[in-house]
Amino acid sequence: MYQLQVENMSCGHCVASVTKAIKAVDGSAQVEVDLGAKAVKVDSSAPLAAVKAAIAEAGYPVTAAA
Repeated sequence: MYQLQVENMSCGHCVASVTKAIKAVDGSAQVEVDLGAKAVKVDSSAPLAAVKAAIAEAGYPVTAAA
């Protein structure tokens, strides 16, 4: 499981875009977004670098990952 800080998320469309980007890397990924905390939890077998890159390419910079 990855816990990410993702900037520039402010609405439901942002949540959908981030989720879609992650699912493009791993269709079976489980994604939870906390819009207020700008936090995204991802349960995925995909490499962290691939998940971060997909989110960044969707226009949402990942500022921290654990």
